[in-house]
Amino acid sequence: MRYCSRKLRIVCRLNACLRRTALLEWNSTMNDLQPQTDLWISANIRLYYDLHIPEGLTAAAPLLVAVHGYGAHKRYMMREAKLVAPDNFVIASIQGPHQHFRRTDDGYKIGFGWLTDFKAEESVALHHKFLNDLIGGLIDGGVADPSRVYLYGFSQACALNFRYAFTFPESLKAIIGVCGGIPGDLDTNPIYKPFNAETFYLYGDDDEFYSQEKFVGFDEKLKGLLPSYRSIHYKAKHEITEEMRTDIRAFLLEQSLK
Repeated sequence: MRYCSRKLRIVCRLNACLRRTALLEWNSTMNDLQPQTDLWISANIRLYYDLHIPEGLTAAAPLLVAVHGYGAHKRYMMREAKLVAPDNFVIASIQGPHQHFRRTDDGYKIGFGWLTDFKAEESVALHHKFLNDLIGGLIDGGVADPSRVYLYGFSQACALNFRYAFTFPESLKAIIGVCGGIPGDLDTNPIYKPFNAETFYLYGDDDEFYSQEKFVGFDEKLKGLLPSYRSIHYKAKHEITEEMRTDIRAFLLEQSLK
């Protein structure tokens, strides 16, 4: 009996040693593995927009697609678009997919953005898809005239919209950019094509986010690339002023008559 107990104790100790050895080997193996980063899964998201259709619309109309800047939302840009669009224009105001809280004088409010430096190419592709699907759907539905599509962007949306224009130049009749930058890869991106449509670029002399040196550089770059280009330098901060609205409305009226 004492022999069996002694044998059982030996077997138990041996099994415990084997388990400890296996655990040490497993830990050693895991420590040797490199961490896996930037793994991903696909997910469907909803992209939101507001749509204004003029009363009494009986045929496909000019379409103005308005794109807000960082921290804003589709309601704000719809208000701005209505202040400049001729009465017969359909207006679509699209909203960035990235929501966040932004500080205001009244506390925190929800704002939206389009991209950051992290995987920026994916955000650019999403913006392109948003515009193509929206514009295509309104054209197929008989709401928008494919030969009269205008793109209007403020701040962060400017460079994004220019990327779209250089990638799909046949989609737009004109583009308007206010107080924003331009793509940094204009000279290197092989997918960009010539953009011959009318371009109107507006910027202020006291912008909080862009220096005058930057704006002058943007202006000169666009002037050298675009055959149908105009720009105006305003006495303004990072904002859409009443003087800018007046000039944008006149630009859209002029284009709509061509």
